[in-house]
Amino acid sequence: MPRKLGKTSDQRRAMLRQQVTDFLDYGKMETTVTRAKEIKPLAEKMITLGKKSDLAAYRQAMSFITREDVCKKLFKEIAPTYAERNGGYTRIIRTGIRRGDAAETAVIELV
Repeated sequence: MPRKLGKTSDQRRAMLRQQVTDFLDYGKMETTVTRAKEIKPLAEKMITLGKKSDLAAYRQAMSFITREDVCKKLFKEIAPTYAERNGGYTRIIRTGIRRGDAAETAVIELV
């Protein structure tokens, strides 16, 4: 059962696409633990597509990632660094509780 994150399915998909795009762009982001856990498998899937580095994989990645420059960066810079690694490209580090709403926060980063 996927986490709903308090959003409708289309809102949730849009939010996750944007967060994965930003995460791949910056290589690191701070968010809530539950969102980080949702982003992780999607980001890893994109990196795996980047490792294939063919046109079909590029188009598949482009259909999910919201910015073309990030997709190019994924295929040219990020994916080649993980060529020897079989999965486990990201890490989630819990950073404590947010003061405003007491949500548990975490940093998700590329290993």
